[in-house]
Amino acid sequence: MERNQFIGYHSEWNLGSPGGWDYQRITQKIGKAVWEVLSARIDFDLRLDFDHPLLSPVYGFVEMLVQAHRGQEGSNPGLIAVVAEEETLEDVIENRNLAEQLDAIDGLRGALMAPQELARRNGRVCWKGQPISVIFMDFNTDVLLKLHRNHGLAPLLQAVGEGRVINPRGTEPINVKSVFELITDPSMNKHFQRETIERTPWTRRFFERRTTGPEREDIYDLLEWTRANWENLVLKPERGYSGHGVRVGGVHPDADDAIGLALDTGDYIVQEKVPLHIWAENMPDLDAERNRVIQVRRQTDFRCLFGAGGLFGFVARYGQVPTNVGSGGGFQPMALLQSDMSVREATDRVNDAITGMDYGFVEEALSLQKQMAIDHHFTYLLGPVSIGLRPRIITAGQVKTLETYCAGIWSDCLTLEKMWQEGELDGIVNIEPEELEIARSQPWKGSPAILASDGIFSFGAHQDSE
Repeated sequence: MERNQFIGYHSEWNLGSPGGWDYQRITQKIGKAVWEVLSARIDFDLRLDFDHPLLSPVYGFVEMLVQAHRGQEGSNPGLIAVVAEEETLEDVIENRNLAEQLDAIDGLRGALMAPQELARRNGRVCWKGQPISVIFMDFNTDVLLKLHRNHGLAPLLQAVGEGRVINPRGTEPINVKSVFELITDPSMNKHFQRETIERTPWTRRFFERRTTGPEREDIYDLLEWTRANWENLVLKPERGYSGHGVRVGGVHPDADDAIGLALDTGDYIVQEKVPLHIWAENMPDLDAERNRVIQVRRQTDFRCLFGAGGLFGFVARYGQVPTNVGSGGGFQPMALLQSDMSVREATDRVNDAITGMDYGFVEEALSLQKQMAIDHHFTYLLGPVSIGLRPRIITAGQVKTLETYCAGIWSDCLTLEKMWQEGELDGIVNIEPEELEIARSQPWKGSPAILASDGIFSFGAHQDSE
């Protein structure tokens, strides 16, 4: 693999309210501290950069929100609101941190609040009497509609109609995974970027139907074909998060159970499974039973966060299948390789060096990691979020390639929005009328937004085979 290239596919996009932008900043801080502890014991003979701005995507995100405020209010001061579901206000640390970062900017105020705290005063949407210029809303439109029915969120809906909510609700109709059917159907994908097509796994909406397969072959009965080819397929909800409802061939061997779940629940897609070895890496870990440092195989996930101006940065996750934190996964620090060697060589060097360290010393490094996670309130449910012991390594050339890749997705999302507005996605997008009405009240058209592409990529350190 050339040093400026990467292989693999995106498994899904998140165009509604993607997260992880501040979790990666926290992961970088903890990962660098652990790396310095390990480096004090052994010379890795390796130069790694943990501090590149793209490894803390929250900074680019904050700048985008500030510019969105300027677009609404010019040079005037104002309030940028971070709006999240009431039950998450205390627990979701990245929203709390975002509000604090915005609040530290001269001339601006940032605040975290539940949507029902918004009110109207003199025709303006306000919080505690202060007009709001921009809102980052940490939930999608289906949740907004549910909350509106319970609480009567007329002020928030007014802010949507005024174009003050980020991401614009106009991204929501193309935020369904079923749009990947358009991108992977040769009869319909002529308007999309070549790389987007090549990095999108074959996808079809899942119901009893006739269609074409990954090799353009005729499929007369998609349900039976899925059952016969289950080992190489994935079923997932068209709209979902945290890996809920996802079934993976080979990981979940009961095809009938997976198909039954999809049909009973409805609104599923079937997708070609990306071979697990492409997005798996060996990582050092502790074998507590034998008091040894060992290498274990983990699946990886690589989220690109970007806007109109380009990349904000990346989020690296790892675990099993799926890698979502809500399904038991964790975050992994990242580092740009500055030494003259390949990503595989650098990764193998780190793995071998840590594996050769004294068990007690590595255990102490992991204790530091866990304590720092607690100190940064980087916890989930019962304890600290799992963090990889070594960084995921990429090159500066690969970052440049990722910039081009993300610019292509931004362009293709604009194409999808135009197709939706012209009625060309009516058979693909299955969203209730009230939600569509909210989406139509705030067209996107390339206005400020943070988009995410979740990639199951290799930058050179993947496993050679299943």
